[in-house]
Amino acid sequence: MNKDASAKDMEKDLMFVGSVPLDTSEEVFRLIGDSGLSAAAPCLPDGEVGERQYWIVGLGYRVYHGHPDIETVNRPAPINGIENWRATSSADNWTFRVRDGVTEIHFGDPGWRLGYARDALNSYFVFKTLREAGAIADGSRFQVCLPLTYSGIGTLFRDIGDWPVMSAAYEEAMAAEVAMIVAKIPPDDLAIQWDFCVELGMIEGGGAKSGHVGWKDLQTPPAELIGASIAHMAPLIPPEVMLGFHLCYGTLGGWPMRPSNDLHRAVDAVDLILDRAGRRVDFVHIPILDNVGSEYFTPLQDLNHGDTKIFFGVIHNMSDQADFRHKISQCAQYLDDFGIAAPCGFGRYSAVEMAAVIEDHQTALRVLDEMRA
Repeated sequence: MNKDASAKDMEKDLMFVGSVPLDTSEEVFRLIGDSGLSAAAPCLPDGEVGERQYWIVGLGYRVYHGHPDIETVNRPAPINGIENWRATSSADNWTFRVRDGVTEIHFGDPGWRLGYARDALNSYFVFKTLREAGAIADGSRFQVCLPLTYSGIGTLFRDIGDWPVMSAAYEEAMAAEVAMIVAKIPPDDLAIQWDFCVELGMIEGGGAKSGHVGWKDLQTPPAELIGASIAHMAPLIPPEVMLGFHLCYGTLGGWPMRPSNDLHRAVDAVDLILDRAGRRVDFVHIPILDNVGSEYFTPLQDLNHGDTKIFFGVIHNMSDQADFRHKISQCAQYLDDFGIAAPCGFGRYSAVEMAAVIEDHQTALRVLDEMRA
């Protein structure tokens, strides 16, 4: 697929950034397809069902826990006396440390060990089957959401002295997963989204709530660490594959875990991503807080996004349409063309809440069209 075809994909105005609290990928695809929203989105995720619904918590219990070179420091507390792997707060999350004397770590079964390639291939079969049957709009790509390096390790390894060893180990394992995904799924049918959560916290210096009081003591500036990660991981994705980044404030314990005063650091993050990606970046998702003044949006005047489409995470609390319209009008002062999305995934919602979420998305698209008209 050439650049012009990618630009056509980016004419669509709705983005789904990841998790949906349903049991199977088929349920997720049918939910979006039946709502009519799949035609408005360039790509559709599988809902990060199963272990991925709790984002990187699943990596903790299934990949890091039990590795001979990694020590488990904390695990989520039992519920009613029964063992439990799902963290309910940052304080209750899995935490690990690299064992003394270990200078490098490797994970066996490359291409499959982290589980992302296995789940992607299984979900892609469901996706293309439903699309061929007309349950999903023709022209939609299959979206795979992957935690970038420090999102994959940062909240689970809280001693930053472990990060050099763990970042190398994680990137080696994730590179093998990416290679498997792009080898098995047609590139012009695929979108890969890097989740940029801990990275955004590093840029903002706001890690204390997640236990990272030492982030400011990093010997290497955060932007340099993150930039090196982007430069390593993004070029692994072929140019025919759609590439995006999801800036994230986190939801463990409630969204946002780490509210920001304005969009200054988000703009810095976009600059860093586009500078170091080494290839075309098709979209970046930027979450937007509720009930913020016009000064919150002012940093967008310095956003140099080129051909990259920006999706603003403004679809929440849609009962307050005045605030939604305010956010849209403020974004429109700085960007001629942008899309909309929820501020984060829905993995910590309940399944029964998804009907209202879908209705909010439908309302948001309708209001966006009205405002543009």
